[in-house]
Amino acid sequence: MEDYNKIIESLGVRFIKSRNIKIAKSITINNFYDVENTIIIVNNGDIYFGPDQEKVSEGDMLFIPGGKSLNISFGSSTAPAINNDEFISNKKKYLQNASESEINDYDVDGFSQVMFEAKVFDSVNFFSSLNITPFAIKGSSLIADLIRLIIEEDNSVKPGKNRIIKLNTEYLVVEIIRYILDNRLFVEQLVTNSTYFKDPRLIDIFNYIKENIGGDLSNKVLARVANVSEDYVGQYFKMLTGINPQDYIEYQRMEAAVDLLRTTKKSIRDIGKEVGYKDTAYFCRRFKMMFGIPAGKMRRRESLINV
Repeated sequence: MEDYNKIIESLGVRFIKSRNIKIAKSITINNFYDVENTIIIVNNGDIYFGPDQEKVSEGDMLFIPGGKSLNISFGSSTAPAINNDEFISNKKKYLQNASESEINDYDVDGFSQVMFEAKVFDSVNFFSSLNITPFAIKGSSLIADLIRLIIEEDNSVKPGKNRIIKLNTEYLVVEIIRYILDNRLFVEQLVTNSTYFKDPRLIDIFNYIKENIGGDLSNKVLARVANVSEDYVGQYFKMLTGINPQDYIEYQRMEAAVDLLRTTKKSIRDIGKEVGYKDTAYFCRRFKMMFGIPAGKMRRRESLINV
């Protein structure tokens, strides 16, 4: 239990956004994906997810770790299927922002969601690093209340709203971890994750990667940071994290690229260079391979999502 407390104490939690959504037309999305952690609560109607189309009913929740793709159906498990790229381009046909009155209208199928970041030592995406699959959360009125409170504050103009959102997003993350432990979901992965705290050299590597995301992050450089041999550093990193260092670095670079696409007007070429890709064409190929859509379309995604 002490390891779990260390994990929780190390987490840097950041609220990203929230929204209420009504289902305008039932749809199934193959390889639905987002880089952020997302928790959804069903207000009316049903959502189905995963290879077995597990049902998430009214009042229940679905947690999707950042970077994990899944098949998901909004409204009906037999709805027509499209890929994530097509969905993003035609999102308004299927899902639309909803008012508070619409969300509380039993004749309107819809859900609410909160998106957030949770990083170990402000470096490692915690839920992504666990390599866990999306899962349903049932029978937790506390988590449901936290989601609704965060959304209510986000939609308000009350003084101190940002502080309330920050505190309750942190509370939400802790309760999700507690739910995992109480229901013995992915406990082995949680135990494995505690290895982050058993060798400070690994934290040095994480911090170095974060601070030099656009620079030379070869195994030779990482070996110098960790004070181990170049031949051993890849094995060492994978032994403690379950992933080889260059795969981890690429994920961090792509995540940084997504953040720049969302928050700046820099060109695709400049963003690629800033996160460590000298060849723009190669950056674009790797980006599409990882996220399923081109970088330019990812940039337009935010405006499409928030209409």
